[in-house]
Amino acid sequence: MKLVKAFIRPERLEYVKKELEKKGFPGMTITEVKGRGEQKGITLQYRGRTIEVDTLPKAEIEIVVNKDEDVDTVIETTVKAARTGKFGDGKIFVIPVEKAIRVRTGKVWKNNIE
Repeated sequence: MKLVKAFIRPERLEYVKKELEKKGFPGMTITEVKGRGEQKGITLQYRGRTIEVDTLPKAEIEIVVNKDEDVDTVIETTVKAARTGKFGDGKIFVIPVEKAIRVRTGKVWKNNIE
């Protein structure tokens, strides 16, 4: 099992959700987060003043998948739907998951999600 964590532009979230659902991945956790990357923020003009904003809003999507080929599908789908070609499009991380426990039943899975 793997946890795929994607940090993307919030305005691309609906596109990514729709595309992942089409590929058979409807279940995900979505969190509103802030972060900064290589661009180190942006400069804005507000009421005639220059303001430096060094953290930008992002959407974090977490999906646990069972098979390696599913990891590749989730990554490819997310990249295709989230990409604008500009700095700040986001990053994707893949993390191993040892086991999963269904809260309702207490059932434990090891490398096999049902």
